[in-house]
Amino acid sequence: MTTAISHVHRGALRARYADIRRRTRAMFDLLDEAWYYQRPIGLRNPVVFYEGHLPVFAVNTLIKRGLGHRGVDAHLEQVFARGIDPESEATAIARGNPAWPSRDAVREYADAADRLIDEAIANADLERDDHPLLRGAEALWTILEHEEMHQETLAYMWHQVPYASKRRPAGYTTLPQEHATMYASEGQSVIPAGTATLGTGTCDGEFGWDNERPAHVVRVPAFSIDVDNVTNAAFMAFVEAGGYRDRRWWRDEDWAWLQSDAVSAPSFWEQDEGRWYWRGMFERVPLPGSWPVYVTWAEARAYAAWRGRRLPTEAQFHRAAYGTPEGAGVERPYPWGDTLPLVPPANFDYRRWDPEPAGMRHDAASEFGIRDLVGNGWEWTSTVFGPFAGFSAMPSYPEYSADFFDGEHFVLKGASPLTARAFVRRGFRNWFRPRYPYVYATFRCAGDA
Repeated sequence: MTTAISHVHRGALRARYADIRRRTRAMFDLLDEAWYYQRPIGLRNPVVFYEGHLPVFAVNTLIKRGLGHRGVDAHLEQVFARGIDPESEATAIARGNPAWPSRDAVREYADAADRLIDEAIANADLERDDHPLLRGAEALWTILEHEEMHQETLAYMWHQVPYASKRRPAGYTTLPQEHATMYASEGQSVIPAGTATLGTGTCDGEFGWDNERPAHVVRVPAFSIDVDNVTNAAFMAFVEAGGYRDRRWWRDEDWAWLQSDAVSAPSFWEQDEGRWYWRGMFERVPLPGSWPVYVTWAEARAYAAWRGRRLPTEAQFHRAAYGTPEGAGVERPYPWGDTLPLVPPANFDYRRWDPEPAGMRHDAASEFGIRDLVGNGWEWTSTVFGPFAGFSAMPSYPEYSADFFDGEHFVLKGASPLTARAFVRRGFRNWFRPRYPYVYATFRCAGDA
């Protein structure tokens, strides 16, 4: 039995796929060719892997497993199939050059894959009730969002590449003059008790990843939360007070990390001749005190403890971001309202390669006056990443979430400057390990009401 594609508009989806692929190619074009077989982050695969993995994943998922058709190149579709990071640096090196194909071969494959995917979106039977990967057009949504996720992963990697090996986009300014203004306050808002809907329901849109299902309502007691993200200026007080040298604020495993890796400040900061700088995507600039600080979960937790507060839970984030004072099940799809404008109302969807001042986007505040809940940096929560009750792995990508239900990852909410607009839906969940230093992740503190 097949069903008509009701919510899958082929023309718009072909355009979306083409736009995604253009952005990916543009990101690879930012790097000098000399970096193609290198690994900007030691425990990630080399650059070549990602240029091959993205079209291969689309072919393997939609064309071969979904539609049952032949792919483009069976060998390459095996080489580039698995996107999970290698377990060790030695494993990553073992898979490397000269085993990897040439860039010309990778791009030839990508071009052929793009033609195959475009043809499928235009004409194939993408939505069928009798096939798990095609039910609700799941395989199609999976390949679209998978590539958009990887674009942010590429940004994390590119951030580690020396400036001389990157091409700054024409007209881009890392630190505009207006960013010298401090908009953020250290004020707090008391959020009254109410409910929060976690996850993505079937009526919330076309697609949600398996860890977003099923949507469910939880009761959230009253609590207080910072109006703005912690800024570089505010975090500097913790650094100057000796926070990285004071055992009291750190869990045992986090304290051991500080010692073994000689961590004494956020990884996006650099100190040179007594002055602090921000390590931006394309240049180093004097540390902008007005920007949100980007830190690991371990650093965020330690700062919150130093302030006598804590990180908010996933449910508290939802209540602050999407809830209303009524508290009786009335929630917004977005902190700022009911719709997502074509021009993003906050710093996400590739508007910038770096942050902007915390608190600058007054119009994007939630009903409770909390700012920057979506955009300008993912936000750490205290919630360990795990399945919701009733979780079921998705047929198109069964290992997507389940491989990370290990108690070693924490949920992040919101979005960063390099997060695609698809992921600012209310139920989307991001997650990372507590000491992974490359994520565009900030935080705010919570406490008792």
